[in-house]
Amino acid sequence: MMTTEEGGSLDFIREIVERDIREGKHEGRVHTRFPPEPNGYLHIGHAKAICTDFGIAREYGGLCNLRFDDTNPVKEDVEYVESIKQDIRWLGYDWEDRLYFASDYFEQMYRYAEELIRKGVAYVCDLSPEEVRRYRGTLTEPGKDSPWRNRPMEENLDLFRRMRAGEFPDGSRTLRARIDMASPNINMRDPAIYRILRRSHHRTGDSWCIYPMYDYAHCLEDSIEGITHSFCSIEFEDHRPLYDWFLDRLGIFHPQQIEFARLNLTYTVMSKRKLGMLVEEGVVSGWDDPRMPTLSGLRRRGVKPEAIRDFVNRIGLAKRDSNVDMALLDYCIRDDLNRRCTRIMGVLDPLKVTIENYPEDGTEELEFINNPEDENAGTRMVPFSREIFIEREDFQEEPHRKFKRLAPGREVRLRYAYLIRCVDVEKDSDGRITGLVCTYDPGTRGGNAPDGRKVGATIHWVSAPHAVVADVRMYDRLFKVENPLAEEDLLSTINPDSFRIIEGCMLEPASAGAGNGYTVQFERKGYFCKDPDSTEARPVWNLTASLRDTWKRILDRE
Repeated sequence: MMTTEEGGSLDFIREIVERDIREGKHEGRVHTRFPPEPNGYLHIGHAKAICTDFGIAREYGGLCNLRFDDTNPVKEDVEYVESIKQDIRWLGYDWEDRLYFASDYFEQMYRYAEELIRKGVAYVCDLSPEEVRRYRGTLTEPGKDSPWRNRPMEENLDLFRRMRAGEFPDGSRTLRARIDMASPNINMRDPAIYRILRRSHHRTGDSWCIYPMYDYAHCLEDSIEGITHSFCSIEFEDHRPLYDWFLDRLGIFHPQQIEFARLNLTYTVMSKRKLGMLVEEGVVSGWDDPRMPTLSGLRRRGVKPEAIRDFVNRIGLAKRDSNVDMALLDYCIRDDLNRRCTRIMGVLDPLKVTIENYPEDGTEELEFINNPEDENAGTRMVPFSREIFIEREDFQEEPHRKFKRLAPGREVRLRYAYLIRCVDVEKDSDGRITGLVCTYDPGTRGGNAPDGRKVGATIHWVSAPHAVVADVRMYDRLFKVENPLAEEDLLSTINPDSFRIIEGCMLEPASAGAGNGYTVQFERKGYFCKDPDSTEARPVWNLTASLRDTWKRILDRE
């Protein structure tokens, strides 16, 4: 069986590429492109396309261009251009010197349009947008010819040039392809090629008042750049006949368009328009909110590019759309972080413990393993003192039968430190527990008892005098239903518990040296990333992933 570099079986796209290479098609070249529209931030669905376009080119010794399809100045912005470039580099790919824009080719596209007019397969139409929709027909009824479909070539050419010169109002005329108004494929019913639109372009300024439509521009861009394999998501399958029609009528280099299934992920949405609405409505803090499926949001959350590439490789390339369980993405994130992250201790709901038989001014350094999954990760020294913090949930004054952690008279192990026993409970006037008094066994340094006695649990802790006070942002799924788009009101599916802040958390001093974007594991709590909102006085950490492995439990059940 043929396999990919990652060891999986060869998918249908790679089978096509390998066949083309064997047969010498395009002289054995493999040249792909990633063609985003600069009208929003990239999300994890785009990561699948990026890994496909750049990854396949890399595997077969080919090239991949980055090209922005900037044909709609209404929605485009240089902010999106820069964010997309940053995301691609972060994922580990490089377009080298092959950065292009559709606007680079506006003049050439215009000349191709005039050629289509001369060949009698394009005409200027005076129908309004509403009339065009009425004339188009339906899935079961053919469309009607435009009254201007049979204009003489010379008149069409003159009108098109006057459109470019700015003589007509916006939306008053379009240039359309003359194909077949009775075609069962609605995309072939005389689609628009150019529209009049007076809107300043982020690269060409006010040089143009007519702009090419995406379906017309995209195939020409591929042809001009010598693209051999044009990978698209499955919704463009019905557009492929139009892609081929333009190239065949012009008689220019003809790439092959190949469609693959989109990435649909449970508990989220993959529409830039709907994601933009969440930003505009203030549901999230921005495109890089850690709850968003955007690559900038995932990066801010602390997800590493290796995890994204692993996820894309695991889901593979198929021809039919399907929903991927969010738990698989969580698994890939967690699996990657487990192997790379330093462990530190962080207490999110601190309860002070005074060890009454420990020297009042005493402090010692205890050796901790940085990452038991990485033998090269080394160790660090962690301070221990008379006063420490533990998690409030690790103590129960009246423990239930299955509770194994600290309770009055009960002994537990402090991680890498000593065995301690609770001897007293301190409370305020309202009866709320404010602290514990414990004793420690000096002979159990490292957490082991020489007499071999057993304890019920090991808990984590932080030395109170050395603790770094931090705020922790806890994130959960943004949507509370598996398929938010199936609901009538998207905003009604927002999970009200998707974000909360825990103030006054206590972290071990090793956390103070972490830079923004650095990810660690808080032992027994999860993986956390230091957020750019951090200040020297008050660091902020974002939850990247919990320690709960839902996907593994799914696999175990199967």
